[in-house]
Parts: sequence; structure tokens; C-alpha cells
Amino acid sequence: MSTTANGNDSKKFKGDIRGPGVPSRVIHIRKLPNDITEAEVISLGLPFGDVSNLLMLKAKNQAFLEMSSEDAAQNMVGYYSTVMPIIRHHPVYVQFSNHKELKTDNSPNQERAQAALRALTMSHVDMAVVAPSTVLRVVVENLVYPVTLDALCQIFSKFGNVLRIIVFTKNSQFQALLQYPDGASAQAAKLSLDGQNIYNGCCTLRISFSKLTSLNVKYNNEKSRDFTRPDLPAGDSHPALEHPAMATAFTPGIFSAAPYAGATHTFPPAFTIQPTMSSPYTGLTVPALPGALASLSLPGATRLGFPPMSPGHCVLLVSNLNPERVTPHCLFILFGVYGDVMRVKILFNKKENALVQMSDCTQAQLAMSHLSGQRLHGKPLRITLSKHTNVQLPREGHEDQGLTKEYSSSPLHRFKKPGSKNYSNIFPPSATLHLSNIPPAVVEDDLKVLFSSSGSMVNGFKFFQKDHKMALIQMGSVEEAIESLIEFHNHDLGENHHLRVSFSKSSI
Repeated sequence: MSTTANGNDSKKFKGDIRGPGVPSRVIHIRKLPNDITEAEVISLGLPFGDVSNLLMLKAKNQAFLEMSSEDAAQNMVGYYSTVMPIIRHHPVYVQFSNHKELKTDNSPNQERAQAALRALTMSHVDMAVVAPSTVLRVVVENLVYPVTLDALCQIFSKFGNVLRIIVFTKNSQFQALLQYPDGASAQAAKLSLDGQNIYNGCCTLRISFSKLTSLNVKYNNEKSRDFTRPDLPAGDSHPALEHPAMATAFTPGIFSAAPYAGATHTFPPAFTIQPTMSSPYTGLTVPALPGALASLSLPGATRLGFPPMSPGHCVLLVSNLNPERVTPHCLFILFGVYGDVMRVKILFNKKENALVQMSDCTQAQLAMSHLSGQRLHGKPLRITLSKHTNVQLPREGHEDQGLTKEYSSSPLHRFKKPGSKNYSNIFPPSATLHLSNIPPAVVEDDLKVLFSSSGSMVNGFKFFQKDHKMALIQMGSVEEAIESLIEFHNHDLGENHHLRVSFSKSSI
């Protein structure tokens, strides 16, 4: 059999006869969806190196991709043998071709493929330009669904080894600083991921080069991690990670691809990854983390897909609570900002710990993502997924001093109505609160007096110009805002109006 694949008559081309998988620069890609684009095929290879040629066989749902080097091809095949790419619900098979090179120069049918190749590889060449920094600043806009440190590691490790990462909230935005060992990896990640959505229409990545040249990480926990220093303490958070590979096992950064139960919209995946088998290729340089992403550098890949979490993971273990002040009701109101709380149990013998059962696993991840590390009653919350699949109510006749409460039929659930606008108004805790359902007779001073009555400082207030039923109120700190939300959400303002309180993305 010839070692050259010719695209001049692609309709007659039979494709590869399956061989033993001897390494080659040419990669055979099978089972592509009918509407596959040239850019999508090319972008499968770009994270591993330059793509030098492309042959599309759309009638056979196949393509051949020629990489610039055998090492790049080996990395690509090795990676996709570990995590199978899925394009629009189609598992795609990637293997070495029996061909050693592609010849498509004279093929009129391949003009579109060559144009796409030139367009994408020209932008890819920019990666060779010296990057201004090995540290990237990542802002996640429109954070409707949870984004954890581990999820970001999975996304960004596709483009090189992530050395260090820090996540934080600044100006009411979830942000991260992430360090690669070299500028080329940082440049590749920025080129491919900037502007991408983790889910359709939300969780948009905005990436820029940081002015920092290195990150100084002191603790390994859910807020920061140094993969070069597994010996670092956990600080005021999770126990120290014994090994970098524990990152994905300890706090799952894999979130559900589905929206909330009952939501009227769904998010069909563009690219997702399914784990298959361990890679036989020792030269593999891209970490094969569970849930790592498929190729992302094309404009059409508007969602970075994650396999769903186990449906049983909807119970959270909340620890480091203030046992003198915490109640089931306060946890119900606070966690209810991020999902519908079904049950809450404060542990009888360890009242600094509680179990919070959410309506589904997506809501549990969302609450964990936003509330971990936030201060409640003077102490930072520690939140992990519980091994329990539900919270047990006390047996009949057994009193537990009101430490376990059932909320499954509560009228205060924010997300029980399908398509509720509350789905698009979920923000991290901030010092500014959004108030709604304010009756006409209530004026600014009434609300300032109310919110300062608990001893908190009110730093600002503003009614919405077009709708005086809503307002923003700025508290002295995020912690004061959290406690004010707990105390005054559903407060009776008279005239059959109960105040609605949530965190705002704006400031006054």
C-alpha cells in the first residue's frame, strides 16, 4: 500500500486499512459528525503542535491530519487514547494512519480545507512569539454555574503543565492567576481559550497576561495550589494534598453539563471528553485528567464540556461553623441563594459541622464553589461533598433539639419555578446586596435603619431608577452582607410584601 494519501479523488479514497498503530505524522480520524467543519478537525491537533496538512473525507465521516512532527502526532494519539473526544454527541476515534504524508496541493475539492488550515495555523504560529509572561490572569464572566480551582486546572492543563494556581473573587468577579513553566504554553492557552464559554451562554473565560512573573503559593487547598510543592500545608482549609494527582479526587472539579432540574433550557455539548484507557505512550506531555477538555481553539467550540457528577453528590458537609450562632434556618437561607435546600442537619455531637442537602448535584457544586472560604459568624466556611447521599430525618419519637430541619416544601425556594429569572442572577457573595419586592411606602431611610439594626454598617444605598421595587444596598463588608442576607431575606415590610435579598454583581 502506498505511503502517500492523495486527496485528488477523495470520493474514491478508501481510507486506512486498520494497521497495528505504528507511529506516523499522519493521523486518521473516524466517526466524525456529518456537519463537521475543517476548523474543528484542525483544532483537535493544534494543542499538540503545528498541523501541516489536512484531507477531509466528509462522505465517509473521516479525515486525515498531518502533524509537523511524529512527536506531536504521538502526543495527540496518546492523549486521545486516554480521553476520547466527543463532538456533538459523536465519539470520535483517533489513530495513526498507515500513510506517512498527505498530498492535497492539486485537489480542487480540498481548497476549503487548505484555506481553513492556513487561517488557523497562521494564528497558531503566533504562539512562537515570546509571551510577555508565564502567568495568566483569568476572569470568569457571567458565572451561572460553578467553576472550581480543579476545573480550571483541567481546562488549562490541556496546553501545558500547570505549576501553580490561585483563585479569588475581586470586584465581584471570580478570577484566577495561573502559572505555566514556559511562555509558549501560556500563549497557547490564551490563544485557544480566551472568549470561550465553559457552558453555552455563560461562564466566559477572559484571559490576559499577568504582570507577575511567578506565583508565590503558601497553601495547597481549594483556593490555591502549587503542584511543585505537594508538601505545603492546607492552611485554614482542606487537609494538605499528598500528591498533585489528588487534586481531582479531593474536590471534584467536574460539574454537571445539565442546568438545574426543572429548567426549560438545555446545554447541548460541543466538545466533551470521555476517559478510555491509560496511555501506552511515554512521550505524552498533556496530563490526562478526568474531565479534561477536547480541542478548543476553533470559534465554534462555545462550550467546554464536563462529564456529569455522580447524581448522588447533592449533600454538602459544612464545617468550621460557629456552634453558638449557627442554626438550620441560617444555612437554609444562605445556601438557598445557590439552589433549593431540601434538608439541613447540624451534627448533634459536633455542632461546628452540618450537612446541607441540595436539590441536585449542580446546585451542590454551585454552593460549594461560591461559599467555600466565605466568613459566617466570624469563621471561614469549609465545604466538601459528603459521602452521604441524603440527610436522614430523626426517627419518630426521637427529638434532636431542632438540629434537623426539612425544607423540601418551603415557599422560599428560589429555583422551583422552571425558567425562573433567578437562574441568571446568581453571583458570588459581595458587600453589595440586591433588594426586591419593596412596597411603595418604604423609603430609603427605612431600609437603611433596618439593615443597620443588627449592628452592621450601611455604606451606600440606591433605588433602581426605573423601578423603586428594587434597590442596591452596600454593607461594610462581605461578611456583614452575608449575615444581613440571612437575617432580612423574606423580612415582612408590610402591605403583604416580603423582602427578597440576593448578592449583587454591581457596586454603588
